[in-house]
Order: sequence, then C-alpha cells, then structure tokens
Amino acid sequence: MAPRLSRSFYSQPVLRVAEACIGKILVHDTPEGLVAGRIVEAEAYRGPQDAAAHSRGGRRTPRTEAMFGEAGRAYVFMIYGIHYHFNLVAGGVGEPHAVLIRAAEPLAGLDIMRRRRGPAGRGLNVTNGPGKLCQAFGIEAKDYASDLCAGPLYLAEAAPTEILRSPRIGVDYAGSWARKLWRFSEAENPYVSVPPRATLRRK
Repeated sequence: MAPRLSRSFYSQPVLRVAEACIGKILVHDTPEGLVAGRIVEAEAYRGPQDAAAHSRGGRRTPRTEAMFGEAGRAYVFMIYGIHYHFNLVAGGVGEPHAVLIRAAEPLAGLDIMRRRRGPAGRGLNVTNGPGKLCQAFGIEAKDYASDLCAGPLYLAEAAPTEILRSPRIGVDYAGSWARKLWRFSEAENPYVSVPPRATLRRK
C-alpha cells in the first residue's frame, strides 16, 4: 500500500482537500481484515458560513467538536439513526471545515465489504454512497475523531485523475449554498453515487 497522507495534506483549504481526495486510497485495517478503495466522490463543507454545514453559524456541540480541532481527524456522524457518514477534518484549528467522502471504488477486501453490506451490497451498491461506504469499510462511531495520520483508518497517496465539479447532494435547504460546485467526483466512474449535473471538468 502507498504511504499514508501527512497532516499537511489535510491542513490545506477545504475545497483543495476535497478536490485532492479524488483518486486517493481510503484504507481501513480492521480486525476482520484490510479494506481499501479509491475515493471517487467527495463534498466540501466550509462552516461556519456554509449554511449546509453542521457547523453553520459556529455551532459547536459534542457532535461537531472534532471539526474544530486539528486537521486530519475523522468526523463521523449518524444520519436517520441508521447510517454513518465519514468526513475528513480540514483547514486550521478552530475552522470547522470537513470533507464528506461519498463513494469509493473497491481495491482490496471486497469479500469483507460484501459480507458487511449483506444482500444489499451487490455490484456497485457495495460502496456507491456515503452510508454504504461506511458499512463496507467498517467505519462507525468508534472512529469519531480518530487520527488519520496515525491510526488504522487513513488515506494513502495515488496518481491524479480527471475530476468533475458539481453541486452538492441533498442540501436544498441551504439556499444559495446548495448551488455551489463543492462536490467533486471522478469522471465516468460507475461508483459515483449520483451522476453529476452542470459540471466543470478538471485534470
């Protein structure tokens, strides 16, 4: 496996981190075995100004506390009382910025991923969404605030790829913030959760 990313990667501005995540390798060395996949979709959240962020308006609670700490930590939260979502803390201390990892293309441990996902995890459904990804990778509440620069859950270096920018998903409540092109995805990758609309293309 390639070397893990250092803290300096996560300490960059959140939009830069979100874009640079695409193509990087997400790794989780678990008791059941090692799983890994190429990140193919991610979204940036830049609180406190960002009306779509959990930290909007400077909201600082036990749930959001990890985002106010050092970059390179995991911000894991549960949605709908069922699914976990995995984020990377980015930027500087006191800047509640995070990058949601939405989808990955499996590289290692596919049998483990499928077993965790059960009957619903056939084909692309194994990791083509943030909740599916967390279940497949075994990312749970125990990983909240874990150090991605030292622990069993981390990102590793990989070659750059062609990247698309498009609006984020499921944040219509955020008004004009919902239209910002803060969703990044790998062009033409079938594991991207929802085909991008109104995109900008980058290499």
